[in-house]
Amino acid sequence: MSKFRIEKDSMGELEVPANALYGAQTQRAVNNFPISGLTMPREFIKALGLIKAAAAEANRTLGHMPEDVCAAIEAAAGQVQSGEVDAHFPIDVFQTGSGTSSNMNCNEVISHLATTEALEIHPNDHVNMGQSSNDVIPTAIAVSCTLNVTQQLIPSLRHLITVCRDKAEGLKDVVKTGRTHLMDAMPVTFGQELNTWASCLENNIARLEDALTRVSDLPQGGTAVGTGINADARFGALFAEKLMDTTGVPFSSMDNKFDGISTQDNIVELSGQLKVVATTMMKMANDLRWMNSGPLAGLGEIELPSLQPGSSIMPGKVNPVIPEAVAMVCAQVFGNDTTVAMGGQSGNFQLNVMLPVIAYNVLQSIEILSTASVQLADQAIAGFNVNVDVVSENVGRNPILVTALNPVIGYELGAKIAKQAYKEKRSVLDVTLENTDLTEEEIRAILDPIKLTTGGIEEK
Repeated sequence: MSKFRIEKDSMGELEVPANALYGAQTQRAVNNFPISGLTMPREFIKALGLIKAAAAEANRTLGHMPEDVCAAIEAAAGQVQSGEVDAHFPIDVFQTGSGTSSNMNCNEVISHLATTEALEIHPNDHVNMGQSSNDVIPTAIAVSCTLNVTQQLIPSLRHLITVCRDKAEGLKDVVKTGRTHLMDAMPVTFGQELNTWASCLENNIARLEDALTRVSDLPQGGTAVGTGINADARFGALFAEKLMDTTGVPFSSMDNKFDGISTQDNIVELSGQLKVVATTMMKMANDLRWMNSGPLAGLGEIELPSLQPGSSIMPGKVNPVIPEAVAMVCAQVFGNDTTVAMGGQSGNFQLNVMLPVIAYNVLQSIEILSTASVQLADQAIAGFNVNVDVVSENVGRNPILVTALNPVIGYELGAKIAKQAYKEKRSVLDVTLENTDLTEEEIRAILDPIKLTTGGIEEK
């Protein structure tokens, strides 16, 4: 048997692998773009399947598609959604900027799956009815991003928040030296530090959810340039309704579909919010690395879980591998955001022409932030131990504690005491006794570390 079969499109005949579910247009793209070996993400392909099923159902409801054709397309689109035919989506990410090749790839696969001896399903006339690549691909980006942020990233961030809050509760009374400019500052508790991380993450979720209100507004129905040529005027709204019924996510139809076809502003905004998430997680990773540093020549405040040998030459060395991996994820997200922003600038006249690379990068950011969040929570934060003796000793000899005495002895005398305590490597308590009329009991009451973490001056 031949390894190839002959397929044809509007440009003529072409050899296609005999077992391929796609046709000539997909094969032309495979031949034209052997660039990176990177293919469109699974989430994007799933979104294409969802779009083709919702479009068929909308066209059936509007009376433009027979029941049997609609049913065949929906069944085939279900196979695209499930991932069982992903091997038949071979086109490189770096392809035509509109993503037309990927849209036709999906149309051809569904047509091939849906066609029987009794029913022929055409990739353009049936699967692509009332659609254009120019509204399908932006819609696929929006749908895949909305679903992945909603179903994957936000739950992962909520898990990280829960772990931070739980750890904070267990360490709410453990006082440590605060640091500004990496220099000793007034005391804080581990609980305050961990709750701050959780608060930042909660704000990040709020930002993501706000961005999704715009991302989930879809341009489907605008067809080629936004005018809706060849689509029923009711198609866009009905399509969004069908998609919402399938996914449970509140998608809507854009009032101005030129917007969603000629720009990717909403996705650029979402990518920016993903960068904010990465910024928070980079801070968390670096804080953990600093606190874990040592164990003898660093801060040595905590011990992260020992997960693997840290050196091929230094026996017994253990490194903070999870925070390091998370930091690299964050760096990748920063780079992805730059790519997405540059892609967003390529909305020339009525069409953005960097859609595939925008999709690839923003979806990768969502994916790796989601998985990194869970690893950071479960493999680092949940299991670290505090070296209580180390942090207590550091707090006790921190000359900056003299700050709490400012209202009683004044800034100038406080500065003198702090410098003397640091120079002579003595406690603030001892040096204050020498330089003031305060009793030891009074000084201890003012310098009580746990009281110093609560802030304001008590009322008299």
